[in-house]
Order: sequence, then C-alpha cells, then structure tokens
Amino acid sequence: MQNVTRILTLKNGYHLWSHTYNLGAKTKLLCLHGGPGDTHEVFESFGAQLADLDIEVTMYDQLGSWYSDTPNWDDPAIKAQYLTEDYYLAEVEEVRQLLGYDQFYLAGHSWGGMLAMTYAAAHQDQLKGLIIISMVDNIADYVDRMKAIRAAEFSPAENAFMRDIERREQWDNPHYQKLITHLYHEYINRRQPEQMHHTVDIQAKPVYNHFQGDNEFVVEGDLGDWDFSEQLKTIQLPTLLAFADHETMPLATAQRMQQNMPNAKLVVTPNGGHNHMVDNPAVFFTNLRNYFLDLRHGTFNQTKEA
Repeated sequence: MQNVTRILTLKNGYHLWSHTYNLGAKTKLLCLHGGPGDTHEVFESFGAQLADLDIEVTMYDQLGSWYSDTPNWDDPAIKAQYLTEDYYLAEVEEVRQLLGYDQFYLAGHSWGGMLAMTYAAAHQDQLKGLIIISMVDNIADYVDRMKAIRAAEFSPAENAFMRDIERREQWDNPHYQKLITHLYHEYINRRQPEQMHHTVDIQAKPVYNHFQGDNEFVVEGDLGDWDFSEQLKTIQLPTLLAFADHETMPLATAQRMQQNMPNAKLVVTPNGGHNHMVDNPAVFFTNLRNYFLDLRHGTFNQTKEA
C-alpha cells in the first residue's frame, strides 16, 4: 500500500505536515502527538504494525511543531489566539475534514491523549473508537505522581535543591539538569540510547513551556488546573487505555478511568516509560493490534475466567 506525505493548508493560512501510511485502507486511524510541542515520531511504526489489518494511519505535526508552520510566538496577539486548548481541538477537527475522515479511530499520546478524549466527548458520532496512550483525565493526579517519583528517586536534600532551583527558574543549572536527565531515562525513554534521536532538540519550546513548563517533572503552564474526569464518563466509544508500568502517568488513575468509562479496557506495557511504544514495541503493538482484532470479532472488553 502507498505511503504519502501531504501538506495540509488550514483556513488560517498556516500549513501542517502530515504523513499517511497504507493509503486507501478501509479502517482509518488519526494520531495526535504529545508535548505539547513534540512531533509525530512516536507514531512512525504504527503504519507497518497495522498494515496487515488494513488500517490507514495518518499522523501530523501540530501547529508550531517541527515540520509544520511555526507562528510568531513573540507576537502577543498570535500567542493568545493559537496557544490555547480550544485552538488545538479545532485543529483536530479541521485536519479530519481535510483528510475526509468519518467513522474513524482516534489515538492520542500524552497531550495528544488529552486532546483525543476531549475531542471524542464532543464528536462521538464521527468516531468508531478511541485510543488514549499515557494520559490521565486530570493534571492534579499527574502532579502527585511527579512528587512521588521525585521522592522515591532522590534524597530529601536533593529534592529541596530541585525545588529551590525551580523557584528561582534556574533551569540550566548543571546539577538540576543531571537529575532531570536521570528521570527522563527512567520514566520517559527507558530504551537507551534513545531510539528517537536528532542532533538538535526539535521540541517546540514556546508551545511546551506555555502549556507544561520547563520539563516533564514540573507543571507550571496553562494545563495546571485541567480536569476532564467527569466528562470522560460520557464517552461511550470502545476505548483502549494504554499505559506503561514505569512511566510518568499514575496507573491508579488509569484504573479509575477504566472503571468510570462505560466501555474501556486498560492494558499495561511492562518495562515501559512514557514512550512505551518505543521502549517495548513488542508488547505495545500486540495490545494495539488486539484492540482492533477484538472489535472486529465482537469480543472487545469481554472478561473471561482463567
């Protein structure tokens, strides 16, 4: 099947880079990357992994990210217009329209999972299923998980040092960076050396810093009070909750999400960090493929006694 790269022109005049694997396959899957401000890269193996299931996979870089257009974030008016959750949700809908997708599956990783669950709650009639990868339904639980990780990994003195550095916003402090790098290797990309590698940092820092903060282990941006836990209960779609056993998102919250959603199944990738589709692809893609197979066989989310 054909794989194509296409530039999508939005109504606002900006352009988004997109890539579609298995063009023309019957089942459609749209993938939303994380960050905010990261890229499509964590989805690069999805096309090959799902080709024999006749699944067309499209990924794209969101506005401001890597291959897509970057607005002038120094302009306060542009920043106010586009650096919002509402903008990126509207972008998902416009991308869907440009692709001509209807009755499709939506997958989102991390920040993309936040967009996916929010989009799904408002557009259930357009979707066949939802895949939330490593994203919980509220930021408060994520912040608690960050505190627990830091307490487990470092001494009280090291934690006090980190808090002081963060209060002063001395993000480039060498010892602070050493500690943060350790956390990234343990909880974000456990596969070392990293599978995804560039000679420069390709993350869109203005986007990431605005919503998240300096790094994955602090939340100082606009996402700090986000809570979708009540709305999540309204999603009737067959939903796969894919998490890892050694990552930044709390599994206890994922378990509660499964219980609260009408038709959700939780799967956990062993020895995986936040990017567990890269850390342990054998297990991750087995779980993902079985989601589609179970839906086709009418056996999704059925529990069986051992």
